[in-house]
Amino acid sequence: MTTVAMRKKLHDYLDTAADKKIKAIYTMVEDELAEKKEDYTDEFKAELDRRYEEYLKDGKTISRAEVNEQIKKSRNK
Repeated sequence: MTTVAMRKKLHDYLDTAADKKIKAIYTMVEDELAEKKEDYTDEFKAELDRRYEEYLKDGKTISRAEVNEQIKKSRNK
């Protein structure tokens, strides 16, 4: 069974499992859930800050339709 199939089965099971089972499963993974967080590198944070500052300075954005058009044009080259 693939990991994707396992995830789907687990999701389906959790939606209908009894409270007692949910609590038991949660207890098994509780520490991992508490540890899991998004850790961004300093380099990534700096890039986000740079992009935000650029946005504040120029205020230039493009719509989703414009982005899609640019993608189409670049694919056709």
